[in-house]
Formats: sequence, structure tokens, C-alpha cells
Amino acid sequence: MSAHCQLTGAEPGFGNSVSHSHRRTSRRFDPNIQRKRYWLPSEGRYVRLTLSARAVKAIDIIGIEAAVARIRARGVKP
Repeated sequence: MSAHCQLTGAEPGFGNSVSHSHRRTSRRFDPNIQRKRYWLPSEGRYVRLTLSARAVKAIDIIGIEAAVARIRARGVKP
């Protein structure tokens, strides 16, 4: 599963792990990605979305219809 949120566009960030001796090694900061299934009443079907935890909370506030409209506006297929 790709670490990429369909609603917010959150994707991995990159940086370094710094040890006690201050040696640096590459690391990756992944967003908290979840697969969620929502009922879409306007289309009479379920949609399965790949969302960050922050986007799940946003859908609770704005509603699934508005969220799917935003996802489609970004050019991503829900």
C-alpha cells in the first residue's frame, strides 16, 4: 500500500536518524495511512479510500460527499 493520502495528499517525508555519536542514517517519516470504506449515498455504493488519520477526522467533520468532491477535484479517482 502506498503511503499517500487521497484526501490531503500527505506523503512520506525524509530525513536522518541521528545516533548518540551523531552519525546520520537516512530514514523515512510515513503518515498514518488507513484503508477505510465509506457508504456514498449519492452513488448508492461503497468507496474504499486510502486516508491519513487526519483525513479520517476531517471526513467526520465535512462529510463523505464533500470529501469525495475534494478528492475528485485533486484529480484522484476515489
